[in-house]
Amino acid sequence: QAPQVESGGGLVQPGGSLRLSCAAPRRTGRNYYVGWIRQAPGKEREFVAAISWSGGETYYRDSVKGRFTISRDTDNYTVYLQMNNLKPEDTAGYYCGSTVGTSVTIRNWKTYTYWGQGTQVTVSS
Repeated sequence: QAPQVESGGGLVQPGGSLRLSCAAPRRTGRNYYVGWIRQAPGKEREFVAAISWSGGETYYRDSVKGRFTISRDTDNYTVYLQMNNLKPEDTAGYYCGSTVGTSVTIRNWKTYTYWGQGTQVTVSS
C-alpha cells in the first residue's frame, strides 16, 4: 500500500480554499519537477500544476490559472498547492508525483511517478 504523502484535502464550499501538502522525495537535479495531478470519478487523470525543483518555475493547466498556486520548500522537501476560489469541477483525488522532462512533457500526467495515496478534495454546497 502506498504511503500517505499528501495531506490537506477535505470538503469545502464553492469559493472556498484549501492548501494541499506533499512530502516529496529527497531528490534534486536539472529538469526535475514535482507536480499535482488529479482524478475525478469516472475520468482520466489530468495535470494540474508543476514546479521546477531547481529554479522554481511554475506551470498550470488553464482552468486553474489565477486560482491555484504551487510552491516548494526546498529545505523540507515539501510541495504545496494553494487552491482558492474552488469550484465543484475541482472535485477530485489529488496526487503529487515527480518527473524529469521539459516544460512540455511535464503536462502529461503519464510521465509522473506517484508515491502516495492521494488526498480527496470535494467542493460542494
